[in-house]
Amino acid sequence: MKAQLQPMTLSRLLLGLAALALGACSGGAPTTQNPNIQLAAAAAAYSGPAPGSADVQAFEANLWVNISPSNRCGACHKAGGQSPMFARSDDINQAYSAALTVVNLSQPETSLMVQKVGSGHNCWLASTQACADILTTWISNWAGGGAGTSGGTQIQLTAPPSQTVGATKVFPTDTTLFQSTVYPVVQQWCSRCHSDTAATPQSPYFASDNIATAYAAAQPEISLNSPPSSNFYIRLAQQSHNCWGNPVNCPASAATMLAAIQAFANGITVTPVDPSLIVSKALTLTQGTVASGANRYDAHDIAKWQFKEGTGLTAYDTSGVDPSMDLTLSGDAAWVGGWGISFTTNGRAQASTATSSKLYNKLTAAGQYSVELWVNAANVTQTKAYVASYSGGDTLRNFTVAQNAFQYNIFNRNSNSDLNGAPTLLTNASNQLAQAALQHVVLTYDPTHGRRLYVNGVFTGDIDGSTGGTLNNWDSSFAFLLGNETSGDHPWQGVVRFAAVHDVALTLQQIQQNYAAGVGASYYLLFDISGLVSIPQSYIMFTASQYDSYSYLFDRPTFINLDPTFKPSSNIPIAGIRIGLNGVEVPVDQAYIPLSVNVNANDYSPTSGQLLSPIGTVIPLQNGPGADQFFLTFAQIGTSSHTYTDATPTPPTPVDLVASSEIGVRVFDEVNATMSKLSTVSPTVPAVNVTYLTVQQQLPTVFDIQSISSGAQIAGTQLAMQYCQALVNDPTLGPAFFPGFNFAAAPGTAFGSTSAMDQIVQPLINNLIGQNIATQPSASVVSNELYNLISNLSTCGGSTCPAGRTQVITMAACAAVLSSATTSIK
Repeated sequence: MKAQLQPMTLSRLLLGLAALALGACSGGAPTTQNPNIQLAAAAAAYSGPAPGSADVQAFEANLWVNISPSNRCGACHKAGGQSPMFARSDDINQAYSAALTVVNLSQPETSLMVQKVGSGHNCWLASTQACADILTTWISNWAGGGAGTSGGTQIQLTAPPSQTVGATKVFPTDTTLFQSTVYPVVQQWCSRCHSDTAATPQSPYFASDNIATAYAAAQPEISLNSPPSSNFYIRLAQQSHNCWGNPVNCPASAATMLAAIQAFANGITVTPVDPSLIVSKALTLTQGTVASGANRYDAHDIAKWQFKEGTGLTAYDTSGVDPSMDLTLSGDAAWVGGWGISFTTNGRAQASTATSSKLYNKLTAAGQYSVELWVNAANVTQTKAYVASYSGGDTLRNFTVAQNAFQYNIFNRNSNSDLNGAPTLLTNASNQLAQAALQHVVLTYDPTHGRRLYVNGVFTGDIDGSTGGTLNNWDSSFAFLLGNETSGDHPWQGVVRFAAVHDVALTLQQIQQNYAAGVGASYYLLFDISGLVSIPQSYIMFTASQYDSYSYLFDRPTFINLDPTFKPSSNIPIAGIRIGLNGVEVPVDQAYIPLSVNVNANDYSPTSGQLLSPIGTVIPLQNGPGADQFFLTFAQIGTSSHTYTDATPTPPTPVDLVASSEIGVRVFDEVNATMSKLSTVSPTVPAVNVTYLTVQQQLPTVFDIQSISSGAQIAGTQLAMQYCQALVNDPTLGPAFFPGFNFAAAPGTAFGSTSAMDQIVQPLINNLIGQNIATQPSASVVSNELYNLISNLSTCGGSTCPAGRTQVITMAACAAVLSSATTSIK
């Protein structure tokens, strides 16, 4: 990470002049957004001079070919058209020179071209954010950011705007004020679309009949500290979005909305800043430098979803590779804060079969691929839950990444598999790799190694027994989707924060590089402390992100100076850091109060600064990432200090709770392992494994004996019966477990006496229950129960017993013991 400020250079001056030229097309008229066009028109035919250098050729191959079509930039920025003419098709070298005035190859996301399109200038999609991300990808590819081993975008720190911590307003938790000011306006005029009960509901639902839903959705659209900056007002005043009145009157509609917002804001008390505190400068989350995605390896992305949209029903493919595989959200799929989509019970995000064919075309040609996911499962009890799939139904697929409780299950169709991608690759159950936590999961496939799975940058060690296959039998008519199967019967519950498909099998180094790059709306926040330490360009930097819809994550505070020649000449003491939010120190989760560090020349690095603490903390979200203002306070920094007096905590009142049981129950995987050990039957026997996966969700998930349910008992009995059936039917295991017993004899002969029945009963007691254990059921009581069971089943209702009855009776006696409390209680 290179930390330095950007000096004013000739290129900056050219960028400023180019901004005037990029202001509009056709003589300065206001620009409008293009229709939602998924595919680019054909690039203009090029027959001009050859590229003058390798960099010009890289520009042509990565940026020019994508922006020159007439439905993107080629209609205006062509030869003889609007300046700068970076999309001209008569001379690629002149186009290259023009493009240099509107791009920043060291920080592509800050390019003027990206900023203009991101603000709505001729975006070819419905999402300006998606257009900006795609342009960033093309410029990054030109710059060489996706090539080689390191790949990706390099982060360059820049100084944030200098702003003093000021008094601010915070949304109240009570909805009463909102209900009497803004809510009546939006419910009257916006409920036709922005309500969850509308005929065609459109998110956000700030006009919902449910006041709590409406209030939560309205907050991001309101600026308490600057009402004219509210989206509610801007959409009417500047964009004429669905104004009302008879006749329709946008200025009057905007004035009504602004008055309601102003009344709401006026009713909220300003939070003052304590003047005795030692405070840094302030900034919002989005005023930081984007940190996520730094140095990603993305040279072979052919589809990528970052989920930055936050609203609407479309998640855009921002890989920049046509056709764009945009995902349509349906069911209960919903946006979550910090970039991501959640699936609760029946949601999905699915691409069309037409655009999904990109995967067929690219991956069958390559013969290898990778599927990269950042996921957070909602639980570890869901089974046959499909996270990502390229498939055509319940029994046909090209690939699938699925969750089975603590395991991941991988399907891949190839010339050595069936049409459903079986046999599957199931991760080792004992490793419990699938967790209800944010995980980086990468599936790779190539003919040499077959399927490989990596979780959080580590190879799982599971070896694919089916290698050497080609992808020539893939089906181009399938659709790619997240969160379910196309048939809708394999829902997955959780959050997907990032997804990508690569047309190579990523190496371990590349996977670890992408894991280290992180995910989500993550920023480097530079809190200016120059005035507190009397050293210009001095900052305390946090890696901060919107953790979810309700909180922020702050991590790894670091002292850094943006002057690359800086070195501390003397120690700089820093102690007792507290995070402030909207004018007040956050009352909870202040993890850096114990911090006490001296910034010094030995520990300070000009490129990475000096780490003050390796830990992180979560603080609550109030007004939203665009409005919440953060700052730092200090018990000591430099020569300044502030004394904090901690309140004396109220001593807790002891409460005698009901004593918990000293015994518990085995959870689902322990039940399976115990039955396998006792019965001597492997859990990988197909019939046993299928039954286990079927009943796994019904088996206990916690040790508390009070949590046991009738469903768990039934599930345990089903699994026990399958183990006992496998035991009795196995020509080796059965005779070894029940020595001397004749399974071929009729029940009347096989169980004709107590001693005959003991050939079954005693092995069950000895092997499944044990002897001389401190607490166990009486052997005689168990024997009598089994004698009665065997005798009753041997009568066959007074008629002749059918063939195989003796084996069935043995299985029943075995299952009665194996599914009992002797197995389930620990």
